[in-house]
Amino acid sequence: MYIKRILVAIALLGLVAMGIFSYFVYQALFAPNTDFESSTKAVYVKTDASYEEVLEELKLILKDVESFHQIALRKDYVSYIKPGKYVLKKGMNNNEIINTLRSKNQPIKLIFNNQERIENLAGRVATQIEADSSSLVQVMKDSVFLKENNFSPTTALAMYIPNQYEFYWNTSAKEFRKRMLEEYHRFWTKKRLAQAKKINLEPKEVITLAAIVQKETARVDERKRVAGVYMNRYKRGIKLDADPTVIYALKKQENKFDTIIKRVLYKDLTIDSPYNTYKYAGLPPGPISMPDISSIEAVLDYEDHDYFYFVANPENPGYHRFAKTLRQHNNNSRAYKRWINKMGINR
Repeated sequence: MYIKRILVAIALLGLVAMGIFSYFVYQALFAPNTDFESSTKAVYVKTDASYEEVLEELKLILKDVESFHQIALRKDYVSYIKPGKYVLKKGMNNNEIINTLRSKNQPIKLIFNNQERIENLAGRVATQIEADSSSLVQVMKDSVFLKENNFSPTTALAMYIPNQYEFYWNTSAKEFRKRMLEEYHRFWTKKRLAQAKKINLEPKEVITLAAIVQKETARVDERKRVAGVYMNRYKRGIKLDADPTVIYALKKQENKFDTIIKRVLYKDLTIDSPYNTYKYAGLPPGPISMPDISSIEAVLDYEDHDYFYFVANPENPGYHRFAKTLRQHNNNSRAYKRWINKMGINR
């Protein structure tokens, strides 16, 4: 009888211990374990990151790091770290957190536009994916890749069509470049290629001219007319005389692309650069910036007119006065110069 009581007591203690153990296991698995106020929190796991590195980042957003660690061991997450961007929701438990980190790599929306150089583009992209700017510059300027794909150092920027793209955060530099080449070919549909052929320009030449058009006017509804002016001059072998190309040449010569130049001076027009369209006829060697799709479309479908000149219109900011003759243009230019002098814009 005495032994029976002892056995019953041991059994009861065992049940209590099992209950306590089950409670702690349940708490470790299913109790909320996030420690942030917002509704979600992004966790970025780098390529080749160790479990210890992941745990170090999670320490900032978990209530109980030890309970997470124990579940991570039980679910063998420590051996299967996957890079990417993972979004944790407020109130998630350890089980949900680990399942998310294992299988729910969230794509990101990558956006870029209006960059003047490969270096600027790389810097912009590097703020959005894992690849750093130096590795991006290296692969984007790779001479073998450029030659194999009919690009050159001066036309390399033309391969990157400004838009919003979906990527995984852990995209490498080469993966980014590969995708952008695919997007470039996808952009140049049969229709757009036919339009380019009709105006006797190669796709990269269209982008080169579109970059000038965009720099000349921020007004989308005016771009086709501006493109028409340049096409009139280009088809007749007249120098483009585009101020944005001179500004680019000045920046390139001094390697100061962060400089803001609002006014082109007469002395600037003599700079000896293949980008100076006041000195050299035809198109520059490559794009002076990354034009929007609207600017590319403006060149492909430029306005057919008899204008050969244009200058900023002080009475309608952002727009221009167009002229068919040099005499008309000189009158418009004098009005503009009086205005710019009045505004005190010297450079």
